[in-house]
Amino acid sequence: MAKAETSAMHQAEPIDPKAKAQTLVWLKKISGELATATLKRLEDTLPWYREMPPGRRSAVGMVAQAGISSFIQWYDDPSSTSWIAADVFGVAPRELLRSVSLSQTLQLIKVTVEVVEDRVKGRDESLREAILHYSREIAFGAADVYARAAEARGLWDARLEALVVDSILSGEYDDELPSRIAALGWHGHGEVAVLVGTAPRQLDVDTIRRTARHLEADVLIGVQGNRLVVVIGRALPAETADGASNRPFIEIATALEPGFGDGYLVLGHEVPTLVEANRSAKAALAGFAVARSWRNAPRPTMADDLLPERALAGDPLARAALISRIYRPLQAHAGELLSTLWAYLDNGHSLEATARELFVHPNTVRYRLKRVSDLIGYDATGPREAFVLQAALIVGSIAESEFNFRRR
Repeated sequence: MAKAETSAMHQAEPIDPKAKAQTLVWLKKISGELATATLKRLEDTLPWYREMPPGRRSAVGMVAQAGISSFIQWYDDPSSTSWIAADVFGVAPRELLRSVSLSQTLQLIKVTVEVVEDRVKGRDESLREAILHYSREIAFGAADVYARAAEARGLWDARLEALVVDSILSGEYDDELPSRIAALGWHGHGEVAVLVGTAPRQLDVDTIRRTARHLEADVLIGVQGNRLVVVIGRALPAETADGASNRPFIEIATALEPGFGDGYLVLGHEVPTLVEANRSAKAALAGFAVARSWRNAPRPTMADDLLPERALAGDPLARAALISRIYRPLQAHAGELLSTLWAYLDNGHSLEATARELFVHPNTVRYRLKRVSDLIGYDATGPREAFVLQAALIVGSIAESEFNFRRR
């Protein structure tokens, strides 16, 4: 279409070959002057150009000079080998596309065109029309270059992000993991937690990222079969300078919940750094595998709230957590707490039956159960928490029996 318009323009207003030749000689003669004037105008009018390091300013200058040279070649013979914007931007380092935005590139084109227009005032009107036509085409071409670069980078980032998430899930880290994470622009600081759920039919990663940014968090997203895995990191430290705490991970997970498909949603416990996220991922995956066994499981569910189901499924991390968080503290404390809890759970949560078995007053049983709650944070009178406590007592006693057997 550009060629057709150019051809029509020249047909409507034929250009004297001799005048055109003279114009070409003149343009080639002043091309260096135009490039110098362009750089001066950039320095005077564009603050982002002035703030650039010398190397990048030089690269931008090369682009401007290449654009002027390309225009002269195109003006000489528009119907010969068609120019493309990549020829102009190809003279600059690859990093320039990442450091100079499309908006800034269009400003660069505008300044260059203004300089050339000012210099050619008073000459053949066809030259000015050619400049306007060329600037329009190169602006469209620049947009195409940036669009292709963004598409390629998007595909590369998606593959790199999938690789990082795979590494987190498998726990197979190498020395390149930190650099890969940095290449993705990870803004997380400190604690990390992994959220696992069902992948929706149409995954909208942009919505998930926007929601996370709104909550001052960053995310890495990966799809594993029918599972959607989101690694969540706070974009700010756990406590800000004024001492205020950030949102808990369960609140962030609740906000991200609409981005997942139907089914269960499990959040692993928080870990200090992204490199340690494998522990949170293991807990979340183990919880996701057994979440259906908790009939009234909330969405999202903490993986630590599924410790009994995970332990029954053979998860060694869950068994170790039940023993270290519940069984050992009770065992190390006064012996009557452990025996009272056993009796209370075995007697169907009856204070009177427990009191009769232990030969104490029901108020004594009630007092001891409160001490259990204060010590380990679980209330034995609640049905769900009682189940967690009973599972801890069972796996703890099994582990103790195995330990005593090995000592014999």
